[in-house]
Formats: sequence, structure tokens, C-alpha cells
Amino acid sequence: MDRSALSEESYFFIRVEAICKGPAITCPPGLSVVEAARLMQDHDISGIVVVEQERPVGIFTLRDLRNLIACSEGMVAGHQVRDIMKTNLCTIRRQDYVFQAIFKMAKHNIHRLVVMDHNRLFGIITDTDLLSIQTRSPLYLNQELETAETLEQLRDINTRMLDMVGFASRAGADTRSLVQLISHFNDAFTERIIALMESEEGIRLPEGAAYLALGSEGRGEQTLRTDQDSAMIYRDELPPDRQVEIERFAARLVEALETIGVPRCPGNTMASNPQWRHSLSEWKQLLELWITVPKGQHMVNFGMFQDFRCIHGDKALEDQLHEYIEASVRRHALFFPYVARNIVRFPPPLGMFGRIRVERRGQHRGEVNLKKAGIFAITEGVSLLALEAGIVGGNTWDKLDRLGQQGVLSEADLSIVRDAFNALVRLRLNRQLRALAVGNSPSNHLNPLAIPEKEREDLRQALKGVGTFLRIIKDRYHLDFISR
Repeated sequence: MDRSALSEESYFFIRVEAICKGPAITCPPGLSVVEAARLMQDHDISGIVVVEQERPVGIFTLRDLRNLIACSEGMVAGHQVRDIMKTNLCTIRRQDYVFQAIFKMAKHNIHRLVVMDHNRLFGIITDTDLLSIQTRSPLYLNQELETAETLEQLRDINTRMLDMVGFASRAGADTRSLVQLISHFNDAFTERIIALMESEEGIRLPEGAAYLALGSEGRGEQTLRTDQDSAMIYRDELPPDRQVEIERFAARLVEALETIGVPRCPGNTMASNPQWRHSLSEWKQLLELWITVPKGQHMVNFGMFQDFRCIHGDKALEDQLHEYIEASVRRHALFFPYVARNIVRFPPPLGMFGRIRVERRGQHRGEVNLKKAGIFAITEGVSLLALEAGIVGGNTWDKLDRLGQQGVLSEADLSIVRDAFNALVRLRLNRQLRALAVGNSPSNHLNPLAIPEKEREDLRQALKGVGTFLRIIKDRYHLDFISR
């Protein structure tokens, strides 16, 4: 996978606190071993940190209890924890790296470490916790994914992939790397499903056709895969029987993705829908219509389609269609300002004195839609600037880098837009991970009053950045001079 994303090795350079079990279950030295055993049973653990005057002084484990039973012929009732606990504690600091914990356990041949925060007990880390890192690492999951033989296995891996993303996020991974990681796995899941469709069901995409990802998946920057956005394209000369195969392929792929946990698009923007499955010439005709009459649903459709990317099949079709779009928009000078005008219709919900405006009614009363509040404006605005500059493909970060290299945006403006985008995407990802953790569906909505003050300030600054970017768009395309 892309080494710019999280790697197997990077997992061992996360902090101990990211995987530490805490707070630790503790007991006083004078507790009877029977009560200590009952305490371990209640909490389903194999060891207790012994604390005296709020400082760890020893550790009592099931192995210690087993040895006591063997030596005392079962007469354990009169013994206290202090009689058999180990006092030569091995400790590690919460800010130390995981690899340090691994080396320390190996050196002392032990199964757990007491984790300290300065002079205070923070928690405990076990060899099982360390082994769990492997099963949540990108490389491990990638290997499992490549060898999966059923959709049920893929569904299980998809669930654990979300756990991996949450783990990496808590460990401090940057937003761009997290999104790259998610994009890699989304593509890999789709490719593995396609391979299973061919090997197990005899369903394959015929030559001269391609399966396209659209929208945020097309840009390779989905946070969590909340629904499917896809299309099909095929060569003009493809015979009718091959077109039937394409239809069958698309329907089964959409169904299989849903099976592993990727919902269908509520708006039916999917390859299984005939409206999103066309020949190269038919797509050119549609795009010409959307570009020459840039209003209403045409702009919605173009916005969804413009960042398309070939996931499987004939990559040459993607290239030909990109070339056609670039040539077409240059023939129609008003296209760019009309699309820009549609983008600035969605100002950030920021009132006077920096007050964040929330929805006042409905299901999401008191919340902010992060996509509508700024992610949409940045992704669509950056894609528009990139299209005008002849930049094809890549995610929003890639496009911003290239817009800076070409001088389309100043370094100061780039910094503002990049920071705003990072903050909004991070907030959305964290919100979605928290929703999944409690069994809810991931959402774009967030309650500003339900997040820490620092995150609320990050949101406020991001919305200000969105406002700055929309002013740049407005000035660049002279929108004040375009009639309503």
C-alpha cells in the first residue's frame, strides 16, 4: 500500500497510552487472596495492581494464585495479597512508545507492565494488548482481505477496518494519512469482491468496459464509506450481449458491496442504475449537456461525476472522458463562473461574533451538517479551480498542492484552505467513529455544544477559512457581475 499512509512499522511508534487499559483495577495489600480472586473474576482480568497510599507497590496475578494453591494444598483462605504479590514492578510511562513496551516484556519475560503518568498509576498494558496491534495493522488486514474467500469474511474485515481506523486516529495519525488509508481499503474491498464474483459466480466485466467510482470515493477521500456512488462506461462498439454482461456485473457488485456493509446510494447514483451506465459517446453527450446548460440537476450531476476514477476495467476510457471534459469546458467560457455561483450558495454557518449557527428544526435540530457547512464548498471549489488549471485526478489535498505549485492560490490562502479542510474532515471522521462505537449510523452532523471547547474553536476557525475561500472563488469568477 501507499507508504505515505500508515504503515505496519508506524504502529510500533504509537504511544503506550493509545492501547493501555485504564484505569487499572487495584486492591490494597491486606486484601485476602480469595477476595482478590473474586475481584479478578468480576472484571474478567488476570492481574491486579496492588496499591498502598495511592502508589503501586506490587502486582497479584492468577499465576501467583495458582502457585499458592499448589504449594498450600488448597489452603488459601488465610493468606493476604501481600504474602504472595510480586514487588519488583516493571513500569513504563504512558508517553513511551509501544516498541519500548515490547522490548521490556521480552527482556524480563513478563506478560504485563504497569503504566505510570509521572508518579501516578495510569493503567496496565498486557502482551495480549500488544498482540492486538498486529490484527489492527494495515498490513495484517490487507493480507486477510487479499485471501478472503467469502463476502461474510469481507464483512468481518470491513468491521475490523473501521476499528483499525479508530485506533489509528486515537494514536495521533494525521487526517490526510487516515483518509489515504481508508481509500486504499475501499478500493481493495471492491477489487476483492470483483475477483470473488468471477471465481465463485462466473460474473465478470467484459473487455472494453470500466467501473467508475464517483464523488468523494472518486477523489479517494472518503472518511467512512457511508454509501455507494458509482457508474459504468463502455466502448461504443460493444455488442448488446456484452452490455447485458455489464448490467449483470453492476447489479451484482452493488448488491455485494451492500452485503459487506456499504449501503446503497439513497439517490440511486450507482452503476446498477441505467442512468449511470452509458457508452463513451453517450457519456460525452450527457456531459456536453451538463456543461452547456449549467443549472439545477445538471450541475448536481456534473459535481458528482467530475472526479470519477476507474476502479476496475479499461483505464483508457477514463482517460478519454477526462480529455473530453477538459476540451468541452474550455469551449464554454461561462461554465466556470456558473458552477462557482452554485458553490458560493452554501456559505458557512457562522453568525456575528463567531457564533456557529445550527439547524433549528427537524431530526438534526441543534446540529451542524459538516459537509454542507464547508466540506462541499472546499472540495467542489478546489475541483473547479483544478479543472480550469488542467489538473486531473487526485484528492483535494493533491489538488491544493498542485494549485499552489501553479500559483493559482497564494501560499497564505493555501494554508487557510488546507487547515479548514483538515479540521472539518477530522471532525467528521471522529464524529462518525464515535457513532459507530455506540452502534449508530455514521453521519455528517455534529452538535457543537457536545464537543470539547478546543474542537469547537477548531470548527469555528475552519468555518472562517471556508468563508475566506468562498470570497476567493467569488472574486476570481467576478460573480457580482453575473445576473441571477
